[in-house]
Amino acid sequence: MAKAWNQTRVSEALGIQYPIIQGPLGGLSSQRLTAAVSNFGGLGSFGAHGLEPGAIKDVIAEIRSLTARPFAMNLWVSMEDAGARDSDAAAFRRALSRLTPYIKGVGGTQPEFALYKPIRFEDQVRVLFDANVPAFSFICGIPPREIMDEARRRGIVTMGTATTTEEAIALEQAGVDIVVASGFEAGGHRGSFLRRAEDSLSGMFSLVPQAVDAVKIPVVAAGGIADARGIVASFALGAEGVQMGTAFLACEESGAHPLHREAILSGKAARTALTRGFTGRLARGIDNELLRALNRPGTEILPYPLQRFLMRNLALPAQKAGRADLLALWAGQSANLVRCHGTSDLLQSLVDGVSMRLDSTK
Repeated sequence: MAKAWNQTRVSEALGIQYPIIQGPLGGLSSQRLTAAVSNFGGLGSFGAHGLEPGAIKDVIAEIRSLTARPFAMNLWVSMEDAGARDSDAAAFRRALSRLTPYIKGVGGTQPEFALYKPIRFEDQVRVLFDANVPAFSFICGIPPREIMDEARRRGIVTMGTATTTEEAIALEQAGVDIVVASGFEAGGHRGSFLRRAEDSLSGMFSLVPQAVDAVKIPVVAAGGIADARGIVASFALGAEGVQMGTAFLACEESGAHPLHREAILSGKAARTALTRGFTGRLARGIDNELLRALNRPGTEILPYPLQRFLMRNLALPAQKAGRADLLALWAGQSANLVRCHGTSDLLQSLVDGVSMRLDSTK
């Protein structure tokens, strides 16, 4: 007797009913969204890479107060780019010059240069281990061997992101349990780590079957999946689960600003583009005035995360002014397929749609 579509190595390893993983969404995560996805039977995720260890501890406690189901905490292995600790006030002023007219236009305050204060990845991981989180997902690299070994000893499922087949192989060799094959269609940051992100832009339809053939561990498809059709297609390529970000970002439970959710649901995300201008690392967002300005030749972009810190000085006043065209609006290439406003409605539509399509082929 054939297995049900949701009975895969991914759902078995994570202890979930449906192999549907909510993308961690970085600074747009929310405990409500993470818990809602997990309570339905998927895997909720929380992107904690920008948080101090104490704040991560509080986030985990709140998620656990909202769900008894498995969930994932997501971190970035590489926390900064070359030059972040050496960047000076002159570079800050050059990068700020492109933003100054926009900040003034929305009534914001011009920021002053401040020295960079790093957060250590190892300190963040220690909080995850002390809390014995069910799953630990990561991008932008592979954790040191001792971290991978401790996760295994504690029974914490590890999930690493690959943007190329070579990265998938490297993750398997490092002992990762599940590899997330992220196509360049995905919204938000590229998780590349073996080569420059610009040189690691494989589409999901190309990347997933090659990763499936290259590794023995289960592969999760990510990038451009927004509805049941995308899930069915991903499974046909050999994936045993999917990770979806933009569709969950549009849900009312997410941490996205209403302007961001409205842009996705209203069809304003018809065109997306890649940029380093929002944070210093390559990422995909809605093609708007701000993205185009930052992509102009000659624009000074600070190393990650300094550019991300700088952009906050425009984000808050732009939100208050209702200027979606001056916000970093993360979105994948299939954003215009997103229809649902609520997490439960979205997940139910995905489960029903996949079941209907797969049953009709039997």
